[in-house]
Amino acid sequence: MRDLLDAWDRQQEAYIAYREQRFEVMLEVLGTVHGDEFTVLDLACGPGAISDRVLSAFPKARVIAIDFDPILLTVARHALTERHGTDRVTLVDADLTVPGWETRTGGVDAVLSSTALHWLSPTELSAVYTTAAGLLKPGGVLLNADHLRFGPADPTLADVSARHDARTQAAAFAAGTLDYQQWYDEAARRPELAALTGERERRFANRPPQPLAPLAFHLAALDAAGFTETGTVWQYLDDYVVFARR
Repeated sequence: MRDLLDAWDRQQEAYIAYREQRFEVMLEVLGTVHGDEFTVLDLACGPGAISDRVLSAFPKARVIAIDFDPILLTVARHALTERHGTDRVTLVDADLTVPGWETRTGGVDAVLSSTALHWLSPTELSAVYTTAAGLLKPGGVLLNADHLRFGPADPTLADVSARHDARTQAAAFAAGTLDYQQWYDEAARRPELAALTGERERRFANRPPQPLAPLAFHLAALDAAGFTETGTVWQYLDDYVVFARR
């Protein structure tokens, strides 16, 4: 399964030009605020990209990783426990759109997410931020890395961002990198994951892509959720790492 996590990383790098910089900044902020011993909640963890980096960078850290995609969660379970053991990793199968998911995680020191929460509607996103604020201890931080698209008021920035994305993807796919759907096709060739394909389709039926929430919406939602300090700690064009402190 480790090879599938590595392939996921390469696939995501095709869509996010400086993805590793995002992670470096998130880990630096995490360590600066919380030291080297803490518990992180990885929201919509996918196959474990953030969790893997946190556990490697901070040997005393623990991770609770939550996702609703049975294929991604299975890859994460194998990839993370094979490298880091079972004592520091807890995988949770839960839907962030259904209230009560937080009862499966408990309190944490920090909440991280990357290129995932854009699947939530603005209402669902606000609810997740409010719930995350309730899980964090005082002083705990939330870091959310994602594309936050420019609107009609910034046509040049929107155009430059779109053309930069197109160039990055074209170069990666020309070099043989799998795209998003091809990664799932490759995963489905593994017998233990092929059996989960139908369940994944059932879980995500009737969940179309949501309107993209701009940076201003994220900051307002975090303020309304009860965070005392909000802002950004990294940006390249329309790609941000949003910061909030409880």
